[in-house]
Amino acid sequence: MAQFEPGYLRLQRTALQPDDFSYDIALHYDVLQDAERGKYVHFKVEGRINDQAFDDEFELGKDEWYNFASSADHIARKNGLPATHVLSLSVHSHYDAAFEDIRSRIGAKSGDAVAPEHLPPY
Repeated sequence: MAQFEPGYLRLQRTALQPDDFSYDIALHYDVLQDAERGKYVHFKVEGRINDQAFDDEFELGKDEWYNFASSADHIARKNGLPATHVLSLSVHSHYDAAFEDIRSRIGAKSGDAVAPEHLPPY
């Protein structure tokens, strides 16, 4: 199950078998502005994975916000999400809605410049 509202994305999965896993993860986000950094997005990721609670935060600048799902996925893996599962792909329409909400709030447009150091290595 998933739930989206502007500034909030919640992902839930219930274990169906004894050797399965469950999670309830909430991603809160807000676009902030700083005189030095300009606009950036602050994310708070909290929830439970197999009944183990966690709470973490991260920030991404105007030219890196688009990679928020990867950052949230790394946090979930660090806190027990199995490597065989991808958070954003299981609820694609909700991820798309969050992506568009952040894009609108931060004022990003297709073709905006990205600092080379913020591109993923290949």
